[in-house]
Amino acid sequence: MKKIITGMMAGVLALSAAPAAMAADALTLQLKWVTQAQFAGYIVAEAKGFYDEEDLDVTILPGGPNVAPEQVIAGGGADIIVTWMAAGMAARESGVPLVNIAQPYKRSGLMMICPTEAGITSEADFPGHTLGVWFFGNEYPFFAWMNKLGLATDGSAGGVTVLQQSFDIQPMIQGQADCISVMTYNEYGQALDAGYGPDNLTIFNYTEMGNDLLEDGLYVMEDTLSDPAKVDAYTRFVKASMKGWAYALENPDEAAQLVVDADETGAAELAHQLYMVGEVSKLVDADDPALNLETYERTVKALLDQGIIKATPDGAYTTVVTDGL
Repeated sequence: MKKIITGMMAGVLALSAAPAAMAADALTLQLKWVTQAQFAGYIVAEAKGFYDEEDLDVTILPGGPNVAPEQVIAGGGADIIVTWMAAGMAARESGVPLVNIAQPYKRSGLMMICPTEAGITSEADFPGHTLGVWFFGNEYPFFAWMNKLGLATDGSAGGVTVLQQSFDIQPMIQGQADCISVMTYNEYGQALDAGYGPDNLTIFNYTEMGNDLLEDGLYVMEDTLSDPAKVDAYTRFVKASMKGWAYALENPDEAAQLVVDADETGAAELAHQLYMVGEVSKLVDADDPALNLETYERTVKALLDQGIIKATPDGAYTTVVTDGL
């Protein structure tokens, strides 16, 4: 009888231990901005079960104007963040040891647009004008560009005045700024809807000018990379995310709807999200999440030249995750 009881107890213990052994690895992803198709790959990967297939339990946190992903991960609120490299490197130098583990976005979506009535047709026309710029880590590419042009940004003679603009095109419409910052996949679409376009705008595309700095990379805290289990989870996360990106870009209508469904605020509009998926498809390489070192070096140089970072970073990226795909 004793042997039977012992055997039964062993079976019970085995069954009780099974769920723990089979538990998926939990990861929290902090987005750089609100729920929108800028992050379609991650949203689609969650909705289509691609993270589940990789034995991951992923929580996606939306961002917003009052959310700094670098602060969230530093405080332990996320395992992985989406952010621009300039912000990530500035945070690293200030004591938040962020490391880039993957770079789905290969090209910048940043532009500056100036309505015809502003009288700006080239960079030579900037002096004396007010230029709208986002802050919270988004200002670094702009200041690097102005530094390249040799233009002061304090409103002094021969320089430009900087307006900390809202995340829309209202500063241009209301005449608060002569030029404003836009993303190809977001605010530029708003400008098109408002009746603006190439015929009545001067457009400065950061990528075409060679002033693009890397955007929307995936970053983790450096100390976590010493844990093989964590690196394995990151690798599976990137694999599933890229599957999500591939699916989103091949199925834009479904992807846009999934983004709308995921937005708990109800602010995401289907038509605009569909526009965003189409524009994002020009920036993301769904087949290659690896960091392009040439673009990385150009980003570092621009940040050093502007004084945004003081020293060439060491250990700011790793290929251990993308090498494992």
